[in-house]
Amino acid sequence: MKKNSLKNTRINGEVQRVLAEVIRSGIKDPRIAPMTSVTAVEVAPDLKSCKAWISVLGDEKAVSDTLAGLASAEGYIRSRLASEINLRNTPQIRFIMDQSIAYGVAMAKKIDEVNRPLRERDGE
Repeated sequence: MKKNSLKNTRINGEVQRVLAEVIRSGIKDPRIAPMTSVTAVEVAPDLKSCKAWISVLGDEKAVSDTLAGLASAEGYIRSRLASEINLRNTPQIRFIMDQSIAYGVAMAKKIDEVNRPLRERDGE
């Protein structure tokens, strides 16, 4: 199976949907921040491993606590994944912090700072 085949794309989408639902409503760990979202999922073609990119709204402590909570709940998450998606193998999940949203916000602020003098000059 090619890495970006239609079947693999569908599996990635289903795994992402189930992971988001389990993280949002299934896990009771207080370390996991309430504003945690699954931004992307990449399941290996052999269905044995999976990378899940997670975005957390909060400070660095909330991010590290959320990653620790998700790592400790991986067994529960895999069992829920296995019960909701019928796959040959249930992938082992590796959670990765997605910094792209924070990076985008920081870049937008920098662009606004650069453009502010131009807007003020045009406004005068």
